[in-house]
Amino acid sequence: MKNMLKPLTDWVATKKGMWIVLASWLLVIVLLTAFAPAARDYAADAFESLPNDAASIEAAKKVEEYFPNDGGTPAILVFNEDNKKVDDAEIAKALASIEKEVQGITSMAPFVQLPPAARAEFLSEDKSAAAIPIVFQQGFTSEDFEPRIEQITEIANEQSGSNVYVTGPAGIATDTTALFSRADIVLLLSTVVLILVLLIVIYRSPLLAFIPLLASGIVYAVTDRILGLYGAAGLEMSSQALSIMTILLFAAVTDYSLFVLARFREELRHHESKFAAMKWAMRETGEPVFFSGGTVLAAMLVLFFAHIRDYQNFAPLFATVMAVIMIASVTLVPALFQLFGRRSFWPKVPKVGEKEKKSNGLWGRVARFVTTKPALSGSLVLVFLLVSSLNVLNIKYEFDTLKSFPEDMPSLVGYNIIEEKFSAGDLSPATIVYEGDGDPALLAAELEKQDGILSVVPQMSEASQNAHELTMEFQASPYSEEALNALSDMRQNEQDILDKAGVEGQLFFAGETAEKLDDRELNDRDLLLIVVLEIVLLFVLLIVLTRSWKMPLYMVGTIVLSFLSALGLGLFLTNTLFGIDAISTRVPLYSFVFLVALGIDYNIILVSRYMEERKKHSLKEAVERAVAKTGGVISSAGIILAATFAVLMTQPIEVLFVFGFIVAVGILIDTFFVRGLLLPALILFFEKEKSRP
Repeated sequence: MKNMLKPLTDWVATKKGMWIVLASWLLVIVLLTAFAPAARDYAADAFESLPNDAASIEAAKKVEEYFPNDGGTPAILVFNEDNKKVDDAEIAKALASIEKEVQGITSMAPFVQLPPAARAEFLSEDKSAAAIPIVFQQGFTSEDFEPRIEQITEIANEQSGSNVYVTGPAGIATDTTALFSRADIVLLLSTVVLILVLLIVIYRSPLLAFIPLLASGIVYAVTDRILGLYGAAGLEMSSQALSIMTILLFAAVTDYSLFVLARFREELRHHESKFAAMKWAMRETGEPVFFSGGTVLAAMLVLFFAHIRDYQNFAPLFATVMAVIMIASVTLVPALFQLFGRRSFWPKVPKVGEKEKKSNGLWGRVARFVTTKPALSGSLVLVFLLVSSLNVLNIKYEFDTLKSFPEDMPSLVGYNIIEEKFSAGDLSPATIVYEGDGDPALLAAELEKQDGILSVVPQMSEASQNAHELTMEFQASPYSEEALNALSDMRQNEQDILDKAGVEGQLFFAGETAEKLDDRELNDRDLLLIVVLEIVLLFVLLIVLTRSWKMPLYMVGTIVLSFLSALGLGLFLTNTLFGIDAISTRVPLYSFVFLVALGIDYNIILVSRYMEERKKHSLKEAVERAVAKTGGVISSAGIILAATFAVLMTQPIEVLFVFGFIVAVGILIDTFFVRGLLLPALILFFEKEKSRP
């Protein structure tokens, strides 16, 4: 690898090469800006994450096939009064106006046509709230829902005088869109400002703070337009993925810039020419930095093997970002540092012949401690990691998207009203398609006997073939684990239910609960599959880098243990500090991929420096020098990387909040404990037989 990169990095480390590289990057930005759209133009706030062969998707196709007039996206219009009864006459008037003026509503509960006495079905027991189901036209997206929901809310507020909220699937989709559209600019600005402040505080040099951000901005401009081309070609991109991509890009480019500048500063003390200094700096730094990016890229590509399309969606986006970052790390970053030269380090400009400071700083002391007492330092960290990892056994998942919303979001307010004053199952009843000759009434009666089911009602829908439609309501929220478990039991006991009902045929369960159940089952499979593939892949790549099979064992083993520790400790802290006792099913896999891929970077930097020092020094001295010389830059990079991912905690989406927090915790654990103490201790302990005086 080093020999492959040497011609490129040596060429970049010339005056001509520097200018050609900078001009090329600027030309690419100009061309892409002129001819390619921005990625956000194609961002979707929600798309179907389940594969086409998922049971709930097949059931939805059955509903569309047999009952095309019953398709569409449901919503619930909630009227509420705090201290008095709602006026059903005013509600009927508002609904009549909505039905007349709002386009795209295919059906609405017949509240208007019912006499006052019969309207009680849609009113709460104390008559202080009304819940009116409506269905929007099939094929609508959140962009279609938003103006219609605004129009519905405006009409209902004006004519009913009540507080009005739209919840259910359509309302949730609309609120999700609003959350992400507000978050984009805040996320980008927060990331830039935070990195700038941290770089200035850590390095106390304005140019050293500016150059990594300049490199990040250039890489962002290029990748944004490349991903825009992907979107134009038909690739689905979620807003959530693009948000995380922004964090990854700025964090990774900043990290690799810091690794380059640290070695560049060393070489400037030995070479008068900034180009000669960069040449020798990149000869030692280019390979580990480029290889680090390659491990992250490979980790992202593994997501192609996932079943859930959310994970698959990450693979091309993040792999492309990392590919551009890898190229930038060996071309753009060194070229920018050469452009500014020694001025990059002002006011502490390195001079030729200047002696390096003795290793009496923090990492010098840590290096001496770990080399003199490897068993103690390693065992202390190992015990901490193992104990914190045990909390992973207490992990609980949250399947209710609404729980991650801010408390004032209309769909959440409406949902809480339904949960308080009606049955929580009203929010999104399940649809059952029964293919068979039996009496659907008998089947409905048997289904009602199942645990967790409130009611099952055969519908009068007409099917062109021998199929029947039933509507099933759960006792608990359709997004709760109780509802998911109830549906799972019915799927497993389908034949027994049919036999007891005295009918023959097949059942298909469609709706939000069925989709959440499929998501839970597929997520469990994906988590196991991706973890195994990631570990095997990284192990093989590290064998290629280190030309050893023992060193990759330490590196991969410590990173996996670090991830488990971060997840366990993160779960404990999010519950203790923020009251979050259950997390999204996406968090463990997202966290694993990023912590393992990014965490291995620091191990690669340390081990690469150790291998370099081992050529000239004894085992103990090589480890001590590697820890001392890389400690400052890795700890600085780790703090910045952790803080950058912590920016996700500013987002009003709980899955991003928890993901950002756990990754930040994991990076700090890896930076200061695993890379600084545990890995060096393992090297000293297991490599003793090969040590030479």
